[in-house]
Amino acid sequence: MKNISLKQRLALELNRRLKLERRREHPLRQIFWECTWRCNLACRHCGSDCKSSSLLPDMPAEDFLKVIDSVIPHVDPHIVNIVITGGEPLVREDIEYVGRQLYDREFPWGIVTNGLLLTESRFESLRRAGLHNIAISLDGLKETHNWMRNNPKSFERAYEAIKMVAKAEDLNFDVVTCVNRKSLPHLNELKELLIDAGVKKWRLFTIFPSGRAALYPEFELTGEEVESLMRFIVDTRKEGRIHPSFCCEGFMAGYEGEVRDHFFDCQAGVSVASVLLDGGIGACPSIRADYRQGNIYEDDFWDVWENRYQQYRDRAWMKRGVCSDCSFWRYCEGNGMHLRDSEGNLMHCHLHPKH
Repeated sequence: MKNISLKQRLALELNRRLKLERRREHPLRQIFWECTWRCNLACRHCGSDCKSSSLLPDMPAEDFLKVIDSVIPHVDPHIVNIVITGGEPLVREDIEYVGRQLYDREFPWGIVTNGLLLTESRFESLRRAGLHNIAISLDGLKETHNWMRNNPKSFERAYEAIKMVAKAEDLNFDVVTCVNRKSLPHLNELKELLIDAGVKKWRLFTIFPSGRAALYPEFELTGEEVESLMRFIVDTRKEGRIHPSFCCEGFMAGYEGEVRDHFFDCQAGVSVASVLLDGGIGACPSIRADYRQGNIYEDDFWDVWENRYQQYRDRAWMKRGVCSDCSFWRYCEGNGMHLRDSEGNLMHCHLHPKH
């Protein structure tokens, strides 16, 4: 991985001070609601192993709205973004009801979707309910995307949804791509398709081998392939025709400040919280159940937010294993929390590919 320049190091030092201040203040800025485990696809790379049916029922809308009402006295709702996720949130018929309730409480809200159920009429219904932001997944060209999504119509329907949503310039919209060994060589072609569709923002992720994804070694990029992805993002940002960003998958050394609009800083438990399907109070919904902080059916959400996220806000405990003598620890502080196992050990790191 490319080394850090002197200019980057100075900027990272300033960012480190700001990061420590944010952790002390922990301003709540985003709440994920895992509203269902049901999904209309069975994606090969799904870390949650979601299915068309679920052992757990969908969380009642009113249960989640009670949490939101408990938060209102403590925040400015205009700057707390609510993200509805799953599963596939659009399998629920009451998303518009929840969205309207959030809108009436003055919270911006959005969804993450695979796009298959996003018809023109459903899209207009969501917009009337106050939809503010939306992310649609497209993981490669037709053959690769359909293979990953386990559905021969997935690419066609997702791409049609993308073209439709891109026309709504008042929405905060981006496309999410999970890059793997099959899609990496074709990113330039995918880029052109997205530009043709009118997409302005593009988030690129790598795939961590958990859930179903662990069954497919072709999902995990090598160190050289990750660096190739970084160069692609840097070059595409310089072109200026579409704005790609690398995800929150970890510290990227000499590419920091070049592949994102900000330096790496895992915001789980610092500005991001989640209400999970079973009522669990967590941080990022990708993080293991071992790191939940409470449950909405037993605990007060705001009390949990204020008092139980110390393992997220003081990460000294992460300095173990490969992190113990890593030269990037000062700026990375142990990578993303979703990459820690039940014992707190780091399972994966792009700077140390064997992990």
